Amino acid sequence: MSKQILKFAIFLGILTVFSACNSKNKEVRTESDKVNQMRDGMTVANYKQENITVQNSLEATISSLATQMMINKKLDTNKPVIVTSFVRLDQFKTTSEFGRVVGESMIDELSNRGFNLIEFRGQMAISVNDKGEYFLSRKPHEIKKEVPSTYVVVGTYSRQNGKVILNARVIDNITGRVISSARSTFIHGLAQDCTMFGDCPPMRTIKIVKEK
Repeated sequence: MSKQILKFAIFLGILTVFSACNSKNKEVRTESDKVNQMRDGMTVANYKQENITVQNSLEATISSLATQMMINKKLDTNKPVIVTSFVRLDQFKTTSEFGRVVGESMIDELSNRGFNLIEFRGQMAISVNDKGEYFLSRKPHEIKKEVPSTYVVVGTYSRQNGKVILNARVIDNITGRVISSARSTFIHGLAQDCTMFGDCPPMRTIKIVKEK
């Protein structure tokens, strides 16, 4: 009887050791899988940064944003889309010529990629004076008070040292749902980008006085 008990105890011991080793191996495999997944993710992220999200010209930056938004679409729809000016990240009610240029260029890029763009700034009539004919306006009383239920393209920009980081997204104006998004970095390499944004300080002047 004692021999049987001894054999059974040895068997339990071996089984315990085997289970512990198997559990340890499973933990190692799990951690290894996590490391491999993170490594693969970083490889993709680095490739995306090198070939998609970092650009050396404003034209390429805008094209990158539009391409990403087209590919990232979560909902295939013919619903109208309107584009707004890109605004400063720290001040959502402040833009610049840079932000307006990006917004205007996005209209062209997205339209060429099949988005159903509409122009909401059209006046109720064409205005004419001796200098030209005009249809677009930013004066609320000259344009339609409402537009059909649409998706809205919004964007922000953040000025960094030698670069501008831009983020854009398509938002459902009813639910706030983000339909598509994009991010790109414009590397301009300028130590001072005030000329690009039109906010350079005035030149220092020296007062000239008559010598006494």
